[in-house]
Amino acid sequence: GPSAIAAAHGEAARCVRALLALGRTGEGAAMAGLGFLGQLLGDHADLDGFVRQTLGPVLDYDARRGTELVATLRAYFASGSQLARTKDVLHVHVNTVVQRLERVASLLGEDWQSPDRALEIQLALRVHRLGG
Repeated sequence: GPSAIAAAHGEAARCVRALLALGRTGEGAAMAGLGFLGQLLGDHADLDGFVRQTLGPVLDYDARRGTELVATLRAYFASGSQLARTKDVLHVHVNTVVQRLERVASLLGEDWQSPDRALEIQLALRVHRLGG
């Protein structure tokens, strides 16, 4: 109906403004495809969905295997992405940290440390911590 059209138009307008602000002129996207920006700019914040979309494979892996990949990611980012500091925080050998981060790369993709992805992952980790 008309109210759904108005809501869709409003969301489309916010999406266009976000794309322009990001310097992505001429591109198309949906709010969901904008990651955390979509969550911030959209009408219906789905923080659980954002965490699941961003960290889902890592969360599932930890749940299935009893591993500590999420804790490793938290320590890694809190340590300024430095392996030596991360191993000290976790009280494990540096090779253990490297192996865990390699597993993260296999689950999230090799670009997980790129600035944009790393920011989304860090935000998702913080939201996840707030949720439980």
